[in-house]
Amino acid sequence: MTHKARLLAAAMLVVCGSPAGSQNVMPADFAYLRAIDPSIDQDLRYAGPVNFVGRKLPGYDAAECVLRREVAAALRQVQAELAPSGLGLRVYDCYRPQRAVSAMVAWVRDGTPDNGDKRFYPKIEKRSLLAGYISATSLHSSGTAVDLTLVRTSASASARTMSKAPCTATAAERADDSVDMGTGFDCFDLASRTANATLGLEQRHARMTLLAAMERHGFKNYAREWWHFAYVKAPRGRSYDFPIAPR
Repeated sequence: MTHKARLLAAAMLVVCGSPAGSQNVMPADFAYLRAIDPSIDQDLRYAGPVNFVGRKLPGYDAAECVLRREVAAALRQVQAELAPSGLGLRVYDCYRPQRAVSAMVAWVRDGTPDNGDKRFYPKIEKRSLLAGYISATSLHSSGTAVDLTLVRTSASASARTMSKAPCTATAAERADDSVDMGTGFDCFDLASRTANATLGLEQRHARMTLLAAMERHGFKNYAREWWHFAYVKAPRGRSYDFPIAPR
């Protein structure tokens, strides 16, 4: 390659970005949450079949929470704030590969109405999930969004076995061992709106406890989903598609 050709190739790399192969490598400014705070509980739902699609999603090669490093550090601060109250965090989803986002959209559009797990959307049709719940792009893919709930740190460890009850059923019926937030995670229903006024006092208090703690450390809630928070102190940046690999 001539000197002129090398200069042209370098210029194209600056304009076009990294080689395609780098899409499969976790960027240096991302981190595993366990490396930042191993005390935060993890139940990565898209790494297995217990989710609205009903199967493991592409890109989830390990049940590990990965985030931009500053987002993981902010979660560590939230965890430390909650600890004196006997509470802690449980994360359900963190960085989400773009291939998983695309798979969600393809599933909604595949023309098969009954090939998902209806307990996550018991009152609406699958094809309606693109109206406010599932999108072709997601902040999760930038590593700046997280789905989570509260757990009691004093609770004994138990096997995570969800019942077949709909996500709008009571926590006892759903066999949910987290703090009772009024619905399950990924419950595509009006009851999941953070400020839903039909919930009981205890459930509303639990949501406001989570909301206040997250907001104090730089997170903003998505009003339709009590579990979804984006870290507003970090620029959104690009969407990534590297797979989540074992640590």
